[in-house]
Amino acid sequence: MKTLARQLRLILPLLLFSLVTPDASAQLLKKLGKAAERAAERTVERRVEKETQEKTDAALDSILEPGKKGKQAKGQNPVPVEGGNNPNVSGGSGNSAQSSGPKSLKVYTNYDFVPGDRLMLYDDFSEDNIGDFPAKWNTNGSGEVVTLDDSPDKWLKLSDRTIYVPDLPETLPEEFTVEFDMITTGLDRNTSSTARLTLSLDDNNSLRKGRNYAEMGIPLAQYIDAGVYVYNYFNSENSVQNYIKKDVRNDVLQLAHVAVAVNGKRFRMWMNERKLVDLPRFIEPGFIKFIKFNLYNMPSEKTEQFVFITNVKLAEGGEDLRSKLLKDGKFSTTGILFDSGSELIKPESYGTLKMIADALQQESGMNILIVGHTDADGGDASNLELSKLRAASVMNALTEEFGISTSRIKTDGKGETEPVVDNGTTEGKAQNRRVEFIKI
Repeated sequence: MKTLARQLRLILPLLLFSLVTPDASAQLLKKLGKAAERAAERTVERRVEKETQEKTDAALDSILEPGKKGKQAKGQNPVPVEGGNNPNVSGGSGNSAQSSGPKSLKVYTNYDFVPGDRLMLYDDFSEDNIGDFPAKWNTNGSGEVVTLDDSPDKWLKLSDRTIYVPDLPETLPEEFTVEFDMITTGLDRNTSSTARLTLSLDDNNSLRKGRNYAEMGIPLAQYIDAGVYVYNYFNSENSVQNYIKKDVRNDVLQLAHVAVAVNGKRFRMWMNERKLVDLPRFIEPGFIKFIKFNLYNMPSEKTEQFVFITNVKLAEGGEDLRSKLLKDGKFSTTGILFDSGSELIKPESYGTLKMIADALQQESGMNILIVGHTDADGGDASNLELSKLRAASVMNALTEEFGISTSRIKTDGKGETEPVVDNGTTEGKAQNRRVEFIKI
């Protein structure tokens, strides 16, 4: 055995070299004794097995965790979260909400979501103090308003197994839309396959499920495509229950815009540029009155895995824009969104722009005036200039993306001079930030 051990110490360096040169390996093995040969073969097998396993793990990681480079320590975030010495954190949390960069309108060419035209609720938490629970919401757990990185925008940080109910000025109509932005930190392959952010449409505004409800859950798992969860319960019966495989693992790792449209019995849901759910008979009209959010089955906050939401918008569905323009000669919309303080159009505005373009294409003899309006934040002069730039951006989108002739469009801006409601609330500001279309 000692002789064999000495032989192995001499030949192992050569064996490592032989992994690169198979011919040398074969010649060397012939010169060994049988015992040494068997030992060497076992060493080679173990080395090959290890390298094969590492390559297999890397391949599986690229499939199960697309877009992720290298292994990530448990609990480690793409951007650090939770106070201490973290310079990116304000109010207890941090993340890069814009890490993926702006998306162009062209990315959203199949996006057909159009928000309702009568605003019922809008909350960006701008009126709440950092670290507080938002004043216009109720909960059975905890949550706090935070900022992320150096952005002035505010977000509601959600807690696990907690229900969040926004205060509504009235119950839901039969046709309405819900929108919100969400972002996460720290999700990894250890995140539960049942972890999800759920939007519930319920018959009451209590902190418990009602007797009649429908819910849609956005999966947060990373190691598998857990599927978008849909479930309803009306008149003591469940007619729809499914996990719709659409693979949103990359979407939930970056800033995501979620939009929902309810039209009678029909329920549709989009995330960013993709429609993920379209259920023709999911809702029983007359039962749904309120909306609720529920974060479910997330790990302990010690793992630094968090979910944040902001820009929660609820609007009643209205009359077709084309018929409204023809009948009344004008209409205004809050469905064309811009980056804060900028004329850059957000890509989730594509559906509204497309509907306007369709109306202009169908009525080829109709010309329009586009008028931009802002809220009262900022100076009068800067708001006036911004409103004009935004109107021009809408015209450019209609001409460049949809081929509408520039000769058919004029633009103007009114700044903050013509508010439709008081600017003293977040809902009021959201309604005043609008684009008006006037037939000329």
